[in-house]
Amino acid sequence: MSNHYQAVGWNRQKKIYDFLLALGVIAYLGLFTLLHLLFFPTATAETILIRGLGTGAFLLLHIILSIGPLCRIDSRFLPLLYNRRHLGVAMFFLALAHGAVAFIQFHMFGDLNPFLSLFLSNGEYASLSQFPFQPLGLFALIILFLMAATSHDFWLANLTAPVWKSLHMLVYLAFGLLIGHVVLGVLQSETSAGLAAMVALGFVWVVGIHLVAAAKERHLDKDHPATDGFVDVAAVDEIPMNRAKVVTLAGERVAIFRYEDKISAVSNVCQHQNGPLGEGKVIDGCITCPWHGYQYRPKDGTSPPPFTEKIPTFNVRIEKGRVLVNPQPHPPGTPVEPAIVNSPAGGQA
Repeated sequence: MSNHYQAVGWNRQKKIYDFLLALGVIAYLGLFTLLHLLFFPTATAETILIRGLGTGAFLLLHIILSIGPLCRIDSRFLPLLYNRRHLGVAMFFLALAHGAVAFIQFHMFGDLNPFLSLFLSNGEYASLSQFPFQPLGLFALIILFLMAATSHDFWLANLTAPVWKSLHMLVYLAFGLLIGHVVLGVLQSETSAGLAAMVALGFVWVVGIHLVAAAKERHLDKDHPATDGFVDVAAVDEIPMNRAKVVTLAGERVAIFRYEDKISAVSNVCQHQNGPLGEGKVIDGCITCPWHGYQYRPKDGTSPPPFTEKIPTFNVRIEKGRVLVNPQPHPPGTPVEPAIVNSPAGGQA
């Protein structure tokens, strides 16, 4: 969290994360070069560089798109999520280097303007199998640039979380464009069934893991009907101490936290990157987002000073050991008295 914005400060975790990332990229490029020289000894240095950078970026994009669903399936993958934006920036620079070398190699030394050459050197726009694949890569690179350029929390705060999230969801459009870019490039130049099969396998993996994660969370989106203005969401004992139960009320996910023999309900959406607050826990009296550690007080949904983030709160009461929540949210940061678990009167709020 930060109440001001400045150049990224690398703590120990970030240094380890980035060191392993850089080591992995260097190792991949080195191994790719050695194998390429072994199996394709006549390939030029430019060809090896273009292929190595391109496949490295494409592989990294698959990893990035897999992290979110993996974290939904198993929380042990969460450490990969904390600095996922570093992966995105690294992937963009690999893709940029790939595009720059290819652009110089194939378009800079002809008679036609290089940028016109990019779009006109292959004019088979009416053909499916011969459709120009390089413009697809360019459009994907533009999307990846927008994402990398707005990756810092400065842009997240100024664009607001919903707008920022919508912008970064364009990664799936970039993924689709790159699938077309790679498949068409393979079909038109390599005619390799093995390469085409690997691309297809990667696509099936990304789509499949998203479907598995969605199926795992489908029960959370089952809406609860309201009775007398309140919804019976759970027994008190069903909510672990300092943790939450997540339910859907009026189409929105709500996190009901139990802490210090109290029950409070807040929006499940963190104001940082729309992280799932209900998967976090109460630490030092504050709800702590599992994604990046943003914190909110359960009673009023406000971050502790000097931070200013706020989330909606909900009225809660307890009747006969059952937790009831009013599905109508209060404005972000509205104080709401928590329900007291051991209250003789039922702890109404």
